[in-house]
Amino acid sequence: MSTTEKENPEVKPSNFIREIIDEYLSKGRFNKVITRFPPEPNGYLHIGHAKSICLNFGLAKDYNGQCNLRFDDTNPETEEVEYVESIKEDIKWLGFDWGDREFYASDYFDQLYDYAVALIRKGKTYVDSSTTEEIKNMRGTLTEPGKESPYRKRSVEENLTLFRQMKNGEFKDGEHVLRAKIDMSSPNMNMRDPIMYRIRHAHHHRTGDKWCIYPMYDWAHGQSDSIEGITHSVCTLEFENHRPLYDWFIDELEIHHPQQIEFARLNLNYTVMSKRKLLQLVEEGYISGWNDPRMPTISGLRRRGYTPESIRNFSERVGVAKRDNVIDVALLEHSVREDLNKNAQRVMAVLKPLKVVITNYPDDKVEELDAVNNPEDPSMGTRKVPFSKIIFIEKDDFMENPPKKYYRLSPGNEVRLRYAYIIKCVDVIKDSNGEVTELHCTYDPETKSGSGNTRSVKGTIHWVSSDHAIDVEVRLYDRLFSKENPEEDKDVDFKQYINPKSLEVIKNCKLEPYLKNAKPGDRFQFERLGYFCIDTVDNKEYTLVFNRTVPLRDTWSKIEKSQKK
Repeated sequence: MSTTEKENPEVKPSNFIREIIDEYLSKGRFNKVITRFPPEPNGYLHIGHAKSICLNFGLAKDYNGQCNLRFDDTNPETEEVEYVESIKEDIKWLGFDWGDREFYASDYFDQLYDYAVALIRKGKTYVDSSTTEEIKNMRGTLTEPGKESPYRKRSVEENLTLFRQMKNGEFKDGEHVLRAKIDMSSPNMNMRDPIMYRIRHAHHHRTGDKWCIYPMYDWAHGQSDSIEGITHSVCTLEFENHRPLYDWFIDELEIHHPQQIEFARLNLNYTVMSKRKLLQLVEEGYISGWNDPRMPTISGLRRRGYTPESIRNFSERVGVAKRDNVIDVALLEHSVREDLNKNAQRVMAVLKPLKVVITNYPDDKVEELDAVNNPEDPSMGTRKVPFSKIIFIEKDDFMENPPKKYYRLSPGNEVRLRYAYIIKCVDVIKDSNGEVTELHCTYDPETKSGSGNTRSVKGTIHWVSSDHAIDVEVRLYDRLFSKENPEEDKDVDFKQYINPKSLEVIKNCKLEPYLKNAKPGDRFQFERLGYFCIDTVDNKEYTLVFNRTVPLRDTWSKIEKSQKK
């Protein structure tokens, strides 16, 4: 870490992208930084896109520049307004703002067409009437050069006429394409006369039926960057081999030339990051939708209770790499735990209630006990928790025949009730099947929390007063896939590895009354159980639904500590 970074924690650590930007600024190639985030509106954004959002908007902010939002809407058959709106919502939720710089590739369709005509006039492009299969066969292989199309030598005038007819809708889908005339023997397959336009008689969500030819991404992307004055076109590593084509188009047109820079995309274990595969999960009903809390989508993470700060911190921790790698999902979970530990309200909740009657506690007495809202932040204060004769505890906090060093409740054993008293189990009530249904306990009135009594026991458990509890539904979410790399076996459908225990729904859970006025999206720590938030979709009029964000166990934190030893 540099001296500047130590003195000013706001200064971001350097990486190879910042080094490139610094070099270009120092040499005067660019005098400001203008980036862009260019999503294709054919699905919801996922955690990998979140990294790109944080990177592009973050670079612009750090260099006092600007970042444009530009939708790559060049494929009308897969794009929807719903996706456009969801993308904008996700970016704003993450804390970024594109101001008045909301653009679309379709904004430039006329200009892109004119650019293509200019290249035809220079003899750099041609209309190919070969079939899709024929073009594929002519491309060659990684070890063999391609073959030139029989239509490659068409005259400029013939190409201009055919391209104009393509634009005017005089041909059917697939009859012709416009290709760049580069080098069919190039070792870079992307330079072997790539397709620039194809015919698609499809309705576009913005341009309607005006166009029936649509630009390919490689053609639209660089020219759109140029039109907007982008200085640094930051994209993922799979576009590294496309950079020579990016440069070729811009150089042939002699227009503003941004610098394309590639970085490694974000890959997480125990999930898939392909929008095509995520769409499969949605359409085939494996999950409830794009915002299902098990999905790696930003909307799914938001619904599950992740905070924008935790995702931004995660993106910062992951950093910017030049090689593809797989990040442990435990690091993402650690990031949200770290944030919620500091900011989430603590409350008591019993997910699988077991009735406890405190036999020596007065029948009509109710005490208001003080409970700490968050020990990490004293400014959050305290709240009142009602305590009465009948309470609920977790079934897992009682064992009739416990092993050694079992410090929770068992016959004849004592535990402390959080913020309350020490109780002792004196009787166990069972049903006809031998299942424990009720415990009878006594309490020691001299052991009230905060009373100064020094008697202590080894176990402390949480509880909820029976008369004051509110009933809620709790959804325990786990990882969607049981296999670390569900795409590893190419001959096996990745959906075979869907975790059958990725969702457990528990009804009639008991929560302290403090939560009765909580709102959808509010986040809490259920003491000893994990972090939860109120669902923003499925809440019913009289029943709150809570989603578990993450349990309390923090694998990544343990890994970090072990590495420091």
